[in-house]
Amino acid sequence: MEGAASVSETNTGGRESVDVGASGRSLGELTSEVTGNLSHLVSLQLELARTELAADARRVAQGTGLFVVAALIAHLILILASVTIAFALVAVGLSEWLAFLIVTLFYTVVAAVLGFFGRRAYKKIQGMPRTKETFARTRAVLRREPAAER
Repeated sequence: MEGAASVSETNTGGRESVDVGASGRSLGELTSEVTGNLSHLVSLQLELARTELAADARRVAQGTGLFVVAALIAHLILILASVTIAFALVAVGLSEWLAFLIVTLFYTVVAAVLGFFGRRAYKKIQGMPRTKETFARTRAVLRREPAAER
């Protein structure tokens, strides 16, 4: 048994050695132990995932709040810049109504162009095609149906 001890020490990579003297236990006991260990492992992994998600959720909330405040300030800057441009056009010699109309039409064109490209981007959404395909394959396997050809 001296050889078995050295194998156990070298294969564990410095971790605690595992008792492999299972010859005295029944198959049911071993199965029960493995099931318990797997259950414990899964619960630990879920707890780790929950902890990481909670930390990420706090960061996302904080980042979102900061982006909202930045967007509000940028919106105010845009309004003030628009009024400034309109008054600059008045100073050049245009009437007030025409200067503000020019600024308004400019932003209308910008909004229309951005809306057009935004709509095109939404039309390109495919709705997770690979996920749907693998889900369909898994469903077919579970139902013991022949897999659909690609």
